[in-house]
Amino acid sequence: MKIIIAAGTGFLGKNLEKYFTEKGSQVYILTRNPKRKNEIFWDAKTLDEWKNILENSDVLINLAGKSVDCRYTEKNKKEIYSSRIESTKVLQQAINECINKPKVWLNASSATIYIHSETHLNTEENGIIGDDFSMNICKSWEKEFFISKTENVRKVALRTSIVLGNNGGAFPKLKMITKFGLGGKQGRGNQNISWIHIDDFCRSVEHIINNENIVGEINITAPNPLPNEEFMRKLRKKMKVPFGLNAPVWQLEIASIFLKSETELLLKSRNVYPDKLMKSGLEFTYSKVDYAFKNLV
Repeated sequence: MKIIIAAGTGFLGKNLEKYFTEKGSQVYILTRNPKRKNEIFWDAKTLDEWKNILENSDVLINLAGKSVDCRYTEKNKKEIYSSRIESTKVLQQAINECINKPKVWLNASSATIYIHSETHLNTEENGIIGDDFSMNICKSWEKEFFISKTENVRKVALRTSIVLGNNGGAFPKLKMITKFGLGGKQGRGNQNISWIHIDDFCRSVEHIINNENIVGEINITAPNPLPNEEFMRKLRKKMKVPFGLNAPVWQLEIASIFLKSETELLLKSRNVYPDKLMKSGLEFTYSKVDYAFKNLV
């Protein structure tokens, strides 16, 4: 296949590029800082020469968007919003000008679109979507993505949970704090963690590409979310770390200022189930967090 990954130089993009390249696909990356032959310059908001690479492609994957791992200042909030909306909008313009359009367009979204939920398991069908900064960002993002219907282009929004891998994302930081004895529960510890192993993330993307019946919003997460306290306990056990200091909310509030982050990233209960993936026959290699830790630690 010919696959285009917009903003593909981060953790998820690098792993997808490796995964599909090893399977014989041609992968091209749209990036602000092209350094290799398969990388093409784009600024994620202006229609330019890069649009030509979309011609005769099979798949477009858009991962563009400023990281939410920052303080929610007014400036950062505007950038988080605009980076998602503008990139989605300009890719739509580029596709509209294609003679031979991509067959499928996967656009990033987030499992954060669902409300803080400790008991209700959110599927695509019955998920409860709320109203705060993070959820409204996701809603606006998906609205922009689905607002234009493009003939013969199948659109899928990837509501991705926390992706566990050793070469980026949150997991290396979690391992580090656990190693230093700080791997106890965060806050009350009863907030659920929805997660997926990086290999299963890549396999999920491939499964969606190959399954023409999958359209619209889809939860990209392993089928077994678990409470933060249990998650951290299992990680300590796998890393053979005998204890982990708990971090009450007031400590996290102070730490988040120094780390230039937000406590929501740790304290929101994401209780999400991949109903569409399960019903369409995807078998997870790492369906339980124990299997994921065994592989990654």
